[in-house]
Amino acid sequence: MRFLPALTALSLTTLGFVAASPPAFAGGAIKEPTAIGYGGAVATVDADATAIGLDVLRRGGNAVDAAVAAAAALGVTEPFSAGIGGGGFFVYYDARSGRVSTIDGRETAPAAATDRYFIDPADGLPYDFTEARVSGLSAGAPGTLATWEAALHRWGTRSLAASLKPAARLADHGFTVDATFRQQVADNAAAFGQFTSSRELYLPGGAPPAVGSVQRNPDLAATYRLIAERGTGVFYRGAIGRDLVDTVQHPPVAADPWGTWAYPIRPGVLTRQDLAGYRLRYPAPTRSDYRGLTVYGMSTPSSGGVAVGEALNILEAGLPTAATSTEKLHYYLEATALAFADRNRYVGAYTSPSVLKKLISDPWAEQRACSIDRTKALVKPVAPGDLNGAGCAVAAAGRPVEEGQSTTNLTVADRWGNVVEYTFTIEATGGNTMVVPGRGFILNNELTDFNFAPTQGTAPDPNLPGPGKRPRSSMSPTIVLKDGRPFLALGSPGGATIITTVTQLLLNRLDLGMSLPAAMAAPRASQRNSAGIQAEAAFRVQYGPVLTPLGHTFAADAPELGAATAIEFTRGGGFIATAEPVRRGGGAAGVVRPAR
Repeated sequence: MRFLPALTALSLTTLGFVAASPPAFAGGAIKEPTAIGYGGAVATVDADATAIGLDVLRRGGNAVDAAVAAAAALGVTEPFSAGIGGGGFFVYYDARSGRVSTIDGRETAPAAATDRYFIDPADGLPYDFTEARVSGLSAGAPGTLATWEAALHRWGTRSLAASLKPAARLADHGFTVDATFRQQVADNAAAFGQFTSSRELYLPGGAPPAVGSVQRNPDLAATYRLIAERGTGVFYRGAIGRDLVDTVQHPPVAADPWGTWAYPIRPGVLTRQDLAGYRLRYPAPTRSDYRGLTVYGMSTPSSGGVAVGEALNILEAGLPTAATSTEKLHYYLEATALAFADRNRYVGAYTSPSVLKKLISDPWAEQRACSIDRTKALVKPVAPGDLNGAGCAVAAAGRPVEEGQSTTNLTVADRWGNVVEYTFTIEATGGNTMVVPGRGFILNNELTDFNFAPTQGTAPDPNLPGPGKRPRSSMSPTIVLKDGRPFLALGSPGGATIITTVTQLLLNRLDLGMSLPAAMAAPRASQRNSAGIQAEAAFRVQYGPVLTPLGHTFAADAPELGAATAIEFTRGGGFIATAEPVRRGGGAAGVVRPAR
């Protein structure tokens, strides 16, 4: 577990940090996965970020203020999952208007990108994923910093400069390395060892930092302070942007790389014009109804809102009345397989609104649910539905596609009833593994979320690269309303498994009758239209005996699926804030005023 170094006083935002010996939270708080109380709530994967977010709420900031401050802190303590070198999706519920709004801060491809961007000109074949990832080719123009600025401008009460200060102090004074952080460095050690800037920061003495040591990042602290002083222009059009683009075009490969690397490290084509031309989008959220609740999610280029909404609609359309727990799990696995077949065929950055609307409609759910057999699992992969057909009509099947497993998520609510659900990422754990020299942050490898070559046979592939295009994502920040007021907010990292994690959490809470903490802790399974279900060992052991007789098969066990956060809204203005008890080292939830 990671904790804030000991403080000379309770304030996180007005005092500097001192050395960690022993590490402790401000005010003596400890890292807990669940918190119940009032006055506002924060749930993240990291103790430091949660503490900083709570401090903002205690000082009168709103949910957006707290979310941005916590996100900046995660850029320090979760640098292999998120940071200003990446992008994400921000979903916001405004209590005054009752509206849900979104910000699309997804990374964009360079203007020079074509649909053959990841095809090796030497042999006409797609690059291996690892070769593409650890290169300048994989980095898109980042949207995270622009997202923070826009969210604060539209809905916040604090400046970006004020929101960056706690994270800058944290980067300067450091945090305690836990086993998860060390393992993430170890997993990337071969790639980090190729770059002078990466190995200097994350491989001190040639090895990953020891558990219990203090990890500092003075370059990132200086970067945050420079942005606070000069604004985001210094990132998108100024000195930081110049260094970012130089890193993409001229990767900082060491003259004496540590270890061997199987691939050439290719430069990218992102330009300063690409970076300066980055623009946010503000699409309408996806909306679907489930069990009398209204479910809002993220629209394209994320496939999350559409896929989660479609899977829930299929469940509601097909699940028998008075279904058993086994039947509910069976239908969950079938519904997500069908939703993924449709997502892979039809959903990309440029999918038309009419197609998206159809995929999330009740008639479409009925068309897809009619193929589910109550007593027998469908043979996987299943075919996508036929947009122009009727009944159980299907189109020709394509092949499954995947994406990276990293990313981070946070959930925040304030005392006025505003809610933020925010998922952001640098894609793979460790991004493209290049730290921008002198700036302290890692670049994304988000463009590897494009399909490298066509995947849908003779049908158009909606997720091929293109100039200025945003790669498809599975990020699924979700806000659920009951009678127009917040009932539940949730999201998760995990690549394509994000969609199934969010859907299963909703199934656990709404259909299987679990409390939110129990729904979070329950073992998970992910059926993404593949022959074998990816599942945690505990799920296979617990549910395999009742699901395998129905024809479900399991692939190799997954160590863990997702690292979710969530908040449930209770009567009287209360909160149940929940994070993972174990996955990814456990998360941290907190409330402003704990219930007694």
